[in-house]
Amino acid sequence: MEDLKISLRKPSYPITEKLHAYLSEYNRNIRLPIFYDDLLRFQGSVVLYDKDDNDTLWVRVYFNEFERQEIDLSLKKVYTILHSDGNERTIPFLSVDAIDYCTFGNSKPFRIKVRNILNDNYTYFYVKKADASRIYGLEFEHMLSPYNLNFLVFQDTLIEEHIAGVPGDEFIKNMLPKCTPSEKSQIAKEFVKFNERCMIRLLGDMRSYNYVIVPTHDFDHVVYKIRAIDFDQQSYEGKFNVYRPQFFKENLAMVQLVQEKFQKESIDQYKLEERSIIAKRLISYHERIKELLDCMIDDTLSKPEHIKLLKMTIYEYTRDLKFKRSKNMGEIVKNALDFVQRNYETVNMKHLR
Repeated sequence: MEDLKISLRKPSYPITEKLHAYLSEYNRNIRLPIFYDDLLRFQGSVVLYDKDDNDTLWVRVYFNEFERQEIDLSLKKVYTILHSDGNERTIPFLSVDAIDYCTFGNSKPFRIKVRNILNDNYTYFYVKKADASRIYGLEFEHMLSPYNLNFLVFQDTLIEEHIAGVPGDEFIKNMLPKCTPSEKSQIAKEFVKFNERCMIRLLGDMRSYNYVIVPTHDFDHVVYKIRAIDFDQQSYEGKFNVYRPQFFKENLAMVQLVQEKFQKESIDQYKLEERSIIAKRLISYHERIKELLDCMIDDTLSKPEHIKLLKMTIYEYTRDLKFKRSKNMGEIVKNALDFVQRNYETVNMKHLR
C-alpha cells in the first residue's frame, strides 16, 4: 500500500467569538484555574519508556517546589470541574501523581494522572492548546458517533477527558492475531463503520495510533468497538482519502481483515447501517448541529487550495452541485451531512408508503 501523505503541520486556528458563545451555551466554556502555558514552565524532564524499553514519545516533567504546589492544586480543581460539580471538598483526597508532556504531533498535550489517595483509583485527563479544528472534531464526535465526550474550554486552553482503550497500533500488532475468527469478523465490521463515520464527518488522519480499540465483555463473548482519540485533523486536508482510514498503510491489517471476511454486499450493508445511524443522530441533535455548523461556516479552518480540491473530489463522487458551490470547509461538512440525512429520509419515506 502506498503511503498517504498529509500536511506535515496543520496551523492552529483560533476560537472565534461565535464558537465561544456556542461553547458557553452548552456548558463547554468554563473558567479554569490554569492555562496550557502555565504547564510549559516546567524545569526539566525525563524520557518515558514502555515495558519493552521503547521510547513512548512522552516525557515526565517536573517543576520547582513552589510552582509544583500551585500547579497541583489548580490541576486538582480542574479534575473536580471536569468529573464532578467543581466542589473542592474532595481535593484533600486527590494526588497529582504525574504530569507528562508529548513532544510528538500538533497538539503537544500534557497528560495529567490524578489518583484518589483513599482507594488508589486513578484516571487521566489532558491539557492542550485550544484549536478550533479540534473543538469542531470533538463536538461532531460527541453528537454523531456512539460516544459522548467530556471536554472544557477556557480562552486558549482545552481540557479533554481520557478515552480508555487499547491503542490501535498495539492492538493490531499484539492482540489481533490472537482473536478468534468470529471476533475478527466483528472487528472488521467495526472498521467498516468507523471508516464510513470518519469519511462522512471529514475526520482525517485516523492512522492506527490515532484511535483505540475498546473491548467490552458481554455475557458470552467480547464486543470490540473503535473510537477516535485525536481530532486535530478535522476538515483541514484537501485530499479526500485522508478522511478514509482504509487508505493509511498503518491500517493495512484491518483492510485485509475486511477483504478476508466480507463480500461487497456485506460491506455495503454495514456502510448503509452507519449512514442511517448518523442520519438519526442528525435528526436528534438538529438544533445543536445547526448552531455548530453556523459557527463552522463563518470560520476559517483550512487553506483555499485544500477547500477547492476537496469540494471538487466529493462533487465527482456525488454529482451534487452543492459541494461544487461550497465556499469553505464548514459548507462542505454541512452539505455532506445534509446529503446523508436527505438520502436516509427519502429511502425511509418510500418504505413507509
